[in-house]
Amino acid sequence: MGGAVSAGEDNDELIDNLKEAQYIRTELVEQAFRAIDRADYYLEEFKDNAYKDLAWKHGNIHLSAPCIYSEVMEALDLQPGLSFLNLGSGTGYLSSMVGLILGPFGVNHGVELHSDVIEYAKQKLDFFIKTSDSFDKFEFCEPSFVIGNCLEISPDCTQYDRVYCGAGVQKEHEDYMKNLLKVGGILVMPLEEKLTKITRTGPSAWETKKILAVSFAPLIQPNHTDSGKSRLVHLPPVAVRSLQDLARIAIRGTIKKIIHQEAMSKAGNGLKNPPRFKRRRVRRRRMETIVFLDKEVFASRISNPSDDNNNNSEDMEDERPEEEETKPSELKPDPPVNFLREKVLSLPLPDPLKYYLLYYREK
Repeated sequence: MGGAVSAGEDNDELIDNLKEAQYIRTELVEQAFRAIDRADYYLEEFKDNAYKDLAWKHGNIHLSAPCIYSEVMEALDLQPGLSFLNLGSGTGYLSSMVGLILGPFGVNHGVELHSDVIEYAKQKLDFFIKTSDSFDKFEFCEPSFVIGNCLEISPDCTQYDRVYCGAGVQKEHEDYMKNLLKVGGILVMPLEEKLTKITRTGPSAWETKKILAVSFAPLIQPNHTDSGKSRLVHLPPVAVRSLQDLARIAIRGTIKKIIHQEAMSKAGNGLKNPPRFKRRRVRRRRMETIVFLDKEVFASRISNPSDDNNNNSEDMEDERPEEEETKPSELKPDPPVNFLREKVLSLPLPDPLKYYLLYYREK
């Protein structure tokens, strides 16, 4: 699945394309997509394909196309403090983006069938926490992953505000999936070849909306033991945070507010000049349409009426002196400064406490 938008040269350009095509429509979802580089979830030898709007699979490792993930994120209507269950959590890419929105008081659980994929997801999560500057821009709800078949979740599990299933759900399992939701909760899953949003409006009341035609591999049916009993999946308990952890969250939040106030004060006094960037030249792309007919795929280009009018002006832009292209300092800004890290390291505190406030991050 995928191919709905043009390939990007980097993560930001991929997000630009998803926004332009209206797959990403809200600021919260955009921020989450920009904060986590999709390429970080690819094996090194396949990273050249990371910014294409295509699904990727290698062995048991699988990533859906960016346009699918963005539709899922928008449909879930995520808010801070909610509980989320990811069925078929895979690499943890989606769970980590969701965690950026849920914040420190949310719940973020994933169930994955393959143990090697869970190990891969944990490695990627650890890499994000330790090295990404984006981690300090959010208060993160760290996902927890458990191994098992998502059709064998213990019946005494807690219900969730938001549930996503990343595999095709057979009609006979629809009610099972619905019962994982709290009243008022939202379930998004591929059902009968359609990405479907189901909202639980009451104890026995539901609203259903078809979002997008999709093609997902079906859920793997449970493999019962010799005794005929299923292996129940027990999800992590919803535990109250420790006082120490709550203090860390509060201190980091206070420091962020101070940084924001200082930045606003400098900007108000005219002490901070806006960075100078070279204006990015915008090129109109021809719209690409993919037509599905009897399971055969035909790709065609639909000309934009303004294309012919713009060809000359685009050619003229290309013929501008190359002097513009030879100023690397204007092409890209300096790397962003991690103000939270700098502020914490400048505090008159013992080093172990500073590192605790920074989650012992390496970068």
